[in-house]
Amino acid sequence: MVRTVLVELSAIPGIAYRQKLSSGTGLVVMRYGTAQPGLATLSRTSGDPVPASNANLELYPINAFREAFALTSGLPFSRRGKVQLIEQASSREPEPTSAIEDAPLVDFSIVDSPEYQAILDAYTSQKGELSFHLLNKDLIQFASASKVMAEMIASNATIEDLRNHAVRAKFETLTGNTRLTDAQLNGVVELLDEISPRTALREFEDELRRMLGHAKR
Repeated sequence: MVRTVLVELSAIPGIAYRQKLSSGTGLVVMRYGTAQPGLATLSRTSGDPVPASNANLELYPINAFREAFALTSGLPFSRRGKVQLIEQASSREPEPTSAIEDAPLVDFSIVDSPEYQAILDAYTSQKGELSFHLLNKDLIQFASASKVMAEMIASNATIEDLRNHAVRAKFETLTGNTRLTDAQLNGVVELLDEISPRTALREFEDELRRMLGHAKR
């Protein structure tokens, strides 16, 4: 499965992690001594955890999901083994829910790629969290210094075209791969968006809007 590292909870006796699904991100909370995990999805609008309809809120109260959300925020995804607690009431593995069943549909090609790993190596802090501030800072510095970007801004290029050019140039420099396809680049950015509590490149995109606005004056 594609998930984050495990985090220990204090709201309940248990652990949690984020799991990449085919249609977004799931938040999985597992209570010691309980076979069935608690599952939540992350709201696309607020970013808050939304417990699944079959989640037992007595075993998995909303504050446990909120703590899990906070502790896993910024942790990168990677291919990791299935989680099974030792301290379970039953020797059976937890019965899968619809969210867990989605997991095999995830495309592993991006998370397993050396390009994605190079980006993690460049922007992951000692705490194991991705520094989106540093990523955005590097992209902003590139945009400010690039003659090509200056020409694109002067010709009123779109935010999407400006972002894609900067991302391609930066990622090619980081990875040493000058043959990255649009699909590979988009896949990495989408995966980073799943990690970030907001869009991963929002700070950079806001700066591009400022630069475009300044050029029109």
